[in-house]
Amino acid sequence: MKTKTYDSYFLMTVADVPDYIKAKVDFFTEDEQLSVDEIGDGNVNYIFQVRGKHKSVIIKQAGDATRLDPTWQLTTERGRIEADYLAMQEKLNPGSTPELYLYDLVMCAIIMEELSGDYAILRFALLERRRFPRFADMFSTYLVNALVLTSDIVLDHQEKKLLAKQFINPQMCDIFEKLNNTEPFIDVYKRNRVMSENKDFVQAEFYEDVAFRLEGAKLKFEFMNNAQALIHADLHTGAVFVREDSIKIFDTEFAFFGPMGVDPGNFTAHIFFAWANADAEAVQDVSILSFKQWLLETIENFFALFIKKFKNLFRERVTDLMAKTPGFSEWYLGTVLSEAAGACGLELARRTIGLSYLPDLINIQDEARRARTERIMLRLAKDLILNRASIKSGTDYTAALKRATATEEAESDEATYLDYVFL
Repeated sequence: MKTKTYDSYFLMTVADVPDYIKAKVDFFTEDEQLSVDEIGDGNVNYIFQVRGKHKSVIIKQAGDATRLDPTWQLTTERGRIEADYLAMQEKLNPGSTPELYLYDLVMCAIIMEELSGDYAILRFALLERRRFPRFADMFSTYLVNALVLTSDIVLDHQEKKLLAKQFINPQMCDIFEKLNNTEPFIDVYKRNRVMSENKDFVQAEFYEDVAFRLEGAKLKFEFMNNAQALIHADLHTGAVFVREDSIKIFDTEFAFFGPMGVDPGNFTAHIFFAWANADAEAVQDVSILSFKQWLLETIENFFALFIKKFKNLFRERVTDLMAKTPGFSEWYLGTVLSEAAGACGLELARRTIGLSYLPDLINIQDEARRARTERIMLRLAKDLILNRASIKSGTDYTAALKRATATEEAESDEATYLDYVFL
């Protein structure tokens, strides 16, 4: 017999879930025994995997504070925004997100498709050195549709403004503005975590470089004020399920209307982190070298396809009269690409020295190699931010990585390093 009516919010535990899921959906019989595990490894939500005899689902509940710090309060409204983003993408990119079964406005909980069968989370697949030859093609299609089709290029401008209102997400944006757009340049909240070997480097290259901070300030205000399209805003390899012929995008609670370049740039940073993890291997055998090369080719292929598909969709779907002016689409795409490079640099910096570390870095066991790897990522971050106006293709990204590695090599004792990194 059910003991709760769920007419007021409370934060669920594993023990609450069987009764709750049976009250909300009809996937399970009343007497069916359910297996429930809390599998959330993020900072802000609680995620339950529910398995019955014939069906499995995921429940994602928004807590009213971060898991990092209980005093850091958050609105549970982000759960509704996440559900709305998933519903929107099902229209724009059918099949590209987990199926949304229900959003519970009272409990601030999403009930959705469980994908752990033949899908893998991309981050962990890359840490296992798995490759997905079709990924760049599938992901570029998803992003171009998600961005262009929610912009003023296509939408009626009044419709777009009302849609932007639906996705106003101030608290989640505030997290991003602090972690990505401020703390890599000024450790104002004393939350950055810098390896002791790299403290002097970070102090000189990030905290004390005022010209560099100026570029960060420009990117911050672009992020805060350019409501260009509906963006995921926290798109990384841990937010993508993947298999050979399909991708599924999830973890969308940061979504809002912001600069288009944020999503492709943010994601590219995490492909670089996968490269960094492989690069830190003590033995660079043929398989490791080949995997690293595939990652760089994925970046190059992704941007080539993104640019091609962006131009095609712009031409096919543009509705604004002024946007049809010759030369406008090229200028517009150029601003997106520059923003992407800046966003990539910001994400590289904050994930290397900021509050939210990654397994790609912390799993590097050799401290000296990890410190060296992190310096390469920070040099790359700075290059992309400072030179973002000239970063227009995937090969520009991989050239920037080569510059960062070469600069680190010039100050390193490993004289033969470059001989095998870029074979």
